[in-house]
Amino acid sequence: MAESFSPGHQKGFPSATVPMLTWKIGTLAVSRLVLNTARRFAYPFAPALSRGLGVPLTSVTAIIAVYQASPLLGLLFGPLADRLGYRLMMLAGLGLLATGLFLGGVLPLYGVVMAGLFLAGLGKSVYDPAYQAYIGDRVPFQQRGRVIGIIETSWAGSTLLGIPLIGILIDRLGWRAPFFGLGAMGLAGIVAIRLLIPEDKRRAETLATPLGIRQVWRKLLQEKTALGTLGFAFFVSAANDTLFVIYGAWLESAFNLSIVAIGFGTVTIGLAELGGELFTVFWADRFGLKKSVYLGLGLSTLAYGLLPVWGGTLPFALGGLFLIFLTLEFTIVSFLSLCTELHPDSRATMIAGFFAAGGIGRIAGALIGVPIWQAGGIFGTGMVSAAISALALVSVTWGLKDWAPRQNQNQLI
Repeated sequence: MAESFSPGHQKGFPSATVPMLTWKIGTLAVSRLVLNTARRFAYPFAPALSRGLGVPLTSVTAIIAVYQASPLLGLLFGPLADRLGYRLMMLAGLGLLATGLFLGGVLPLYGVVMAGLFLAGLGKSVYDPAYQAYIGDRVPFQQRGRVIGIIETSWAGSTLLGIPLIGILIDRLGWRAPFFGLGAMGLAGIVAIRLLIPEDKRRAETLATPLGIRQVWRKLLQEKTALGTLGFAFFVSAANDTLFVIYGAWLESAFNLSIVAIGFGTVTIGLAELGGELFTVFWADRFGLKKSVYLGLGLSTLAYGLLPVWGGTLPFALGGLFLIFLTLEFTIVSFLSLCTELHPDSRATMIAGFFAAGGIGRIAGALIGVPIWQAGGIFGTGMVSAAISALALVSVTWGLKDWAPRQNQNQLI
């Protein structure tokens, strides 16, 4: 068990806990890197999967579409994590990942691969709220942004490290290799968590409350902070996907870029996401998580609106995309850190709701993105994304108006 956090250590981690703390945070981060890579690799390697399975490319994109349902099922697992324990659900998430990927690798049939990748996506939807709630239980609020930010670098890492490694695996060992490689890493994550992360005993009052999943959500949705959080997640995701689904087409049509060059644009986005996560690590706790959310969201709203102005040349267009994704990632990671404390008795439930609302927002953004771009070009896209992002700012400001973190002395994981 890690030693207790004391007020004298508020500006840094206690030196006695640093080695074990590093191992624990590293285990959570690498496990999430595996989950994120499994979640994202089908997008760039859809043609390889299509050829390997002997199906049309549209059939592989149907698999990707099925991914979008997994955050909604997280609504069921969030309350279970709050009752049964966060460590248990982290293990369950990695177990779903490993099971699904090994199934897809061993039985390379279209239906099995679809089911396997869905299980891998569901594993991420089970793991993410559980790990973040675990951090919320174990890390003082004053250092929450730093720890969440470190682990969240795994999102950018999946683009900058995970996807290129998957490409090497496919090139040298075939399209089924990632299924076995990521599945094996999922099993390794299970072993590491069992060895390094202590079993968390759920609070007696939580276990003694015989509320079903429906009742838990009904109670939570009576809270203004919860409604503001769900609105924020929906609008911020819809604003981003309105742009994200068309940025490749925009760069291609405006600057006559090749597929390879557009790929470098994706690297730009990955670097921006990493920058936003590192800003959270080094700055959000000092400035204050609540203020960081307001600042980041305000800047990203402004960046959406300015994109049509500075997008006239390729360097400025890429710079505009970089600024949007930098400020957006800083906003989201800062808010995730904040979200772990909005409802301390229902941490995983609240975070699962955040991801579910964000998933619905991404679907909405994907549906409206192409029609808006076709009708109004990048000007229309930028203005609509800015307007939706402004709604996210209104929602979070309303939801957090009277909220303040409770005073507690948590353990440092």
